[in-house]
Amino acid sequence: MCCWFFLRRMGPVLLLWVAVCLSGSWAVDKGNFKTCDQSAFCKRQRAMKPGESPYRALLETMELTNTRLTLQLINDNNKVRLLLELYRLQGNITRVKINELKPLKPRYEVPDVLIREPPTEPLSLLSQDENGVVLSLGAESQRVIVSARPFRLDIVEGRDVLMSLNSRGLLGFEHLRMQEEEKVEDGMWEETFKTHTDSKPSGPSAVSLDFSLPGVEHVYGIPEHGDSLKLKTTDSGDPYRLYNLDVFQYELYNPMALYGSVPVMLSHNARRTMGIFWLNAAETWVDISSNTAGKTVFGKMLDYVQGSSETPQTDVRWISESGIIDVFLMLGPTPRDVFSQYASLTGTQAFPPLASLGYHQCRWNYNDQEDVRSVDAGFDEHDIPYDFIWLDIEHTDGKRYFTWDPHKFASPKEMLQGLQDKKRKMVAIVDPHIKVDTNYKIHNEIRSRGFYVKNKDGGDYEGWCWPGSAGYPDFTRPDMRAWWASQFAYDQYEGTMENLYTWNDMNEPSVFNGPEVTMHKDAMHESWEHRDVHNLYGLYVHRATAEGLIERSGGVERPFVLTRAFFAGSQRYGAVWTGDNAAEWDHLKISIPMCLSLGLVGISFCGADVGGFFKSPSTELLVRWYQTGAYQPFFRAHAHLDTPRREPWLFGPENTALIREVIRQRYTFLPYWYQLFYLAYQTGEPVMRPLWVEYPQDPATFALDDEFLLGRDLLVHPVTEEGARGVTAYLPGKHEVWFDIHTFQKHNGGQNLYIPVTMSSIPVFQRGGSIIPRKLRVRRSSTCMEHDPYTLYVALDNRRTAEGELYIDDGHTFNYEKKELMHRKFSFANGVLSSVDLEPNAQFTTKSWVERIIILGASKPSMVTLKTADGENQLEFDFDASMSVLTIRKPGMNAGADWTVTLQ
Repeated sequence: MCCWFFLRRMGPVLLLWVAVCLSGSWAVDKGNFKTCDQSAFCKRQRAMKPGESPYRALLETMELTNTRLTLQLINDNNKVRLLLELYRLQGNITRVKINELKPLKPRYEVPDVLIREPPTEPLSLLSQDENGVVLSLGAESQRVIVSARPFRLDIVEGRDVLMSLNSRGLLGFEHLRMQEEEKVEDGMWEETFKTHTDSKPSGPSAVSLDFSLPGVEHVYGIPEHGDSLKLKTTDSGDPYRLYNLDVFQYELYNPMALYGSVPVMLSHNARRTMGIFWLNAAETWVDISSNTAGKTVFGKMLDYVQGSSETPQTDVRWISESGIIDVFLMLGPTPRDVFSQYASLTGTQAFPPLASLGYHQCRWNYNDQEDVRSVDAGFDEHDIPYDFIWLDIEHTDGKRYFTWDPHKFASPKEMLQGLQDKKRKMVAIVDPHIKVDTNYKIHNEIRSRGFYVKNKDGGDYEGWCWPGSAGYPDFTRPDMRAWWASQFAYDQYEGTMENLYTWNDMNEPSVFNGPEVTMHKDAMHESWEHRDVHNLYGLYVHRATAEGLIERSGGVERPFVLTRAFFAGSQRYGAVWTGDNAAEWDHLKISIPMCLSLGLVGISFCGADVGGFFKSPSTELLVRWYQTGAYQPFFRAHAHLDTPRREPWLFGPENTALIREVIRQRYTFLPYWYQLFYLAYQTGEPVMRPLWVEYPQDPATFALDDEFLLGRDLLVHPVTEEGARGVTAYLPGKHEVWFDIHTFQKHNGGQNLYIPVTMSSIPVFQRGGSIIPRKLRVRRSSTCMEHDPYTLYVALDNRRTAEGELYIDDGHTFNYEKKELMHRKFSFANGVLSSVDLEPNAQFTTKSWVERIIILGASKPSMVTLKTADGENQLEFDFDASMSVLTIRKPGMNAGADWTVTLQ
């Protein structure tokens, strides 16, 4: 949500802010947000010329221990020395840190993002002369070459250069200094943007470094931007910006900053995938250039015919306002290796409660308890399942979080119990801006404990947000986070029950009267300026809230917390969404690359507001959005206060039926979704992934972002064009086959397939060679389906084999950590389907059983027999010869048992 509505509501007093805050014209006011030219440090760093590096490595200062190499660098222009630290980390990661050798005062180093101090492996010296040193990185003839004059660092494998640092000479490190040391350039010690002045008491402190990636044409990541999956070159415009901001109805296809920032970029070509993780929480800009950018296919062919020897190369440059250079080079070589490497640093996706993978119904705002009851009843009346209904800011007592409006929500426990009785849940919003009001307990406690962020003069920082004048708790403080977490206890947060969960919005933080609608950079978090920690603020809010939900249950129950702002590591605390989108076809399209980009950098639990937050969708757009959202990880409909109501049954019986059908499809696939999230929690692999992750040597997949894979086994190509009569889906894998999940039609891989569509179509394909468990008895919520039986969809590949998994636990506690779970592997080969235990030491029982097995691409057997511990028996089956589909009915074995089904 953004501040236009707030302005309208607060009346004429605030009209002075129209220049600062955002107009009601349903579009972003770009003038509220800085360009690189308006951000003094970005402009300064970007003005550096390539090839003129003043930095030289002082080889005589080199020290090599078992865990690291240290080496001093000197800037020959100003004689300031830097300290380079080089680490070889476990798992094929190299860490490079650069700081001032003797800073005037400590520079900020990001805490709490890495899950531990990364374990090192020994570096060994291979050779050294006056020009540089060569070190071994152990694996596969990998070496680091440190060149002295100018300083440069290359990582090579065999004869290939994998990555070079400072090869273009754009290392920049503004040392801390006293103001009187030199003539002052504009923006070094003070900077004004619009009506806001940033006092910059520490002066210039920017850092930057360039990276060259030979052989690379495709780079991805650095979310959050409303842009394509493959990142574009930035030579002719602004760099991509990473600075968490509350952007009102953001524009698409540009590099402007949005609500979250993950400073991780992946590079990919047919030979190797790598990653760069730039651990810095200050405002950051990322420039990308490429020697093949802008070349047409014809131009590339001409190069080939003429024997042009230019290898494709992408150059990337990171620029941050403060802090140090601390970068992790994740050397792959496969996509899965990079996911594993990044997960080893920042952790994996939190394993969500199963119910949170169902459908969520939200708007700003459900008006009162009767409205909630009526919407809940509407789902039952129209036979549409859902798991969560949401309450936005109007549910509180005057925007005082942790409270309920005494008139509209007079008996919240009664409301929650009504949902509980139907095995449903609720989410209520808790934002991190606190109304300044001496009659408000939360405010009084934070103020008396000194927990608010301070302004540059030492008083409590205040800004305007939804409640009017608000304070901002300092979530960078562990004691503040612990106190915040304690406020979710059932005896503190009155009216709450175990089926109430939380949503953190506005946590960039949003400050309606602040510079760029956020906090002043010279505000203070104890001894650090806000400029140092800005991109961490949202992560800390998310973390403290998730910890509060865990603590209130005595550590038993998994939390569900949605956040708008995020950083590297936010995956450990819950879900994110793409913010205040609009009911436009382009916003539907962009939800795919936005979530794909997040998944590549560890954040799998992503979704976009179904239908669009701003404006009102046509019925066609709304239906298509439900069809897309049902196959994205976080599935929530949400809408702005000023839009007409849009519950799924308000658009006529035909559209209700279409929406019902796709929500029910989502519920049938919950076992598969749950298994994918368990895999993401264990490995860091994205749930929703680009095709190149599974087909890394197929260049046709490298820039695709209108279709995606869920795990390895489902390919989804949503219909995102208005009035579409058909879509063309690329089915990857030359020797693979894909089955339409609706018709069971078989298609060969390695082709572009034209698919005619109607309004009921959502093109989804199951990979030949896979087995997917589904639950076809859809009930009012996921919890109601807990003990229901499974149908196994066995899609045979060209060798007539298939495999898959089934993961089951209680769906909501942390008991899986104590091995209270069930993890089965299904295999089909030589006419035999079997189920074996992947976790023989685990303890869990289920009442669910297998009620049906559907084998796609089958031949007709003469007999089907089931063998379990209880003996053998013959099973009934049907065979559809026209589609080669075998249906085995009521085999009846428990989902947790060992068994084989033999086709004879």
